[in-house]
Amino acid sequence: MDAKHMALVYAGTALIPLVIGFVWYHPKVFGNAWMAQAGLTEEKLKGGNMALIFGLTYLLSFFLAFALSGIVIHQMGVYSTLANEPGFLVDATAESTVYYNNFMENYGTRFRWFGHGALHGTIAGIVIALPILGMNAMFERKRFKYIAINVGYWVVSLALMGGVICQWL
Repeated sequence: MDAKHMALVYAGTALIPLVIGFVWYHPKVFGNAWMAQAGLTEEKLKGGNMALIFGLTYLLSFFLAFALSGIVIHQMGVYSTLANEPGFLVDATAESTVYYNNFMENYGTRFRWFGHGALHGTIAGIVIALPILGMNAMFERKRFKYIAINVGYWVVSLALMGGVICQWL
């Protein structure tokens, strides 16, 4: 797989939290409930630098997509195990390169479909996003509804991100 293809997949995947966020936090979906639970108002939200907020959100989503690939693509474990071996992917005759190429030829497409990635993205939302957001919310004295709205957003976003990465990366 070439670097251009990988960059396009990551760049596209990084858009998912933005798109889901536009829908999820819309006033007709969970936006009003989220604002009430977060103690925010329309006026307070309008005071932010939206270009900076959306730009940084996209950048951070790109980082998240990159990290998520190691969770949803099982073959990444083999790559990371061999990455520091002498001659890996530089010398076609190196033992590590030969092993990796044989492994990828035999198992490179295993578990590489959208649904499998979405499953792992969902699991990541539950076992990573929920504990992090839940702990923060408890110390911020937020209610369960606040946690549920935000974790729901991340479970859906990570599921879709995981699906796209697993299918097309």
